[in-house]
Amino acid sequence: MKKSGKKKPRGPRSPNGADEELGHRIRVRRVELDISQSDLAKACGISFQQIQKYEKGINRVGVARLQQIASHLKVPITFFYNQDGGDKSVREVESLLFLDSAFSLRLLRAYSKIRDQSVQRTMVTLMENIVESQPA
Repeated sequence: MKKSGKKKPRGPRSPNGADEELGHRIRVRRVELDISQSDLAKACGISFQQIQKYEKGINRVGVARLQQIASHLKVPITFFYNQDGGDKSVREVESLLFLDSAFSLRLLRAYSKIRDQSVQRTMVTLMENIVESQPA
């Protein structure tokens, strides 16, 4: 049987863009904490494939399951939802969503381990100077 190429109609309970965003936030936090999909799945009593589906926005995450995930990822459940951008912690979460590469996360982890504020300032200044010196 040949597929028609048409997308299956989505019902009101089907995953949508908000589910994809929520899944992306789960993934970002999980990677930030250096937790594998398998480890998170085991902690929640589900398969790693289910975690993959949540992270890709293929399956919706129920509230009870999201509370479990939030607990294991050490964040409040509100971490996973859009909020208005006035709150500093929300802006920090949003900025983490752009750090979705292994190198960015490695850099962030290394930076967060620097205890000397003057060294942190020097690192930030160095990065800003590198960015400014690049051609547009």
